[in-house]
Amino acid sequence: MTIRTMWPPGSPPSFWLTYQKRQLNFFSDIHFQDMLRGMACKVWRSIAMSVLIVTIAANCFGQRGALTVPQGLDQMAQEAGVIFRGVVTSTKVEPHPRLANLMTVVVSMNVSEVVKGSPRKSIVFRQYVWDLRDQLDAGQYRKGQELLLLLRPVSEYGLTSPAGLEQGRFRILRDAKGEATVLNGRGNLGLFQSVEARAQARGIALSPRVTAMVRRAQAGALPLADLVEAIRSLEVSK
Repeated sequence: MTIRTMWPPGSPPSFWLTYQKRQLNFFSDIHFQDMLRGMACKVWRSIAMSVLIVTIAANCFGQRGALTVPQGLDQMAQEAGVIFRGVVTSTKVEPHPRLANLMTVVVSMNVSEVVKGSPRKSIVFRQYVWDLRDQLDAGQYRKGQELLLLLRPVSEYGLTSPAGLEQGRFRILRDAKGEATVLNGRGNLGLFQSVEARAQARGIALSPRVTAMVRRAQAGALPLADLVEAIRSLEVSK
């Protein structure tokens, strides 16, 4: 900043030199304060964005590296916005269109059966993936993979994830005869913990076949048809 001065006749030069220095110090202080305000605004914007990302991430974790609370089948069935069985047709890892710092995987699937939600022949959903391993292998979604998914309602940012994360994502396995069984990311461990008691408290009557399955304590693959029947019984709100 250039400050122009005029020297009045007879004025001592030392007086005007001191005056100039004070002017320069005054304007320098103002400039410095503006810089500090600008830096503070940037810091607060960064903090706000970080809080926003953490908030979104807390609701839409990727599959790996996340600590999840054990959930029973009934709890996940009620939490899910849509439950369906289908085959993955494509996957794509890309930044979120609105939040570039979030990496996501976009999964397209052909739907063969809808257990909960409106009927559809296909579905496309976007899931947050924060773990580098999930970014490298599309969150373990693979083309041709047959899955039973209990997906949570889509958030305002267009993100979703399986209820209970790996607990609400079941791989469908078929034997040589074509018989289908399902296995979630925890090997179905704890899938029916306290489910029967909660069903009774809600006044839900389970079929003998579902009751027998719910009472089994060990983990391991389950018949697809039996699990679907259990979900249809348990997801009803009462």
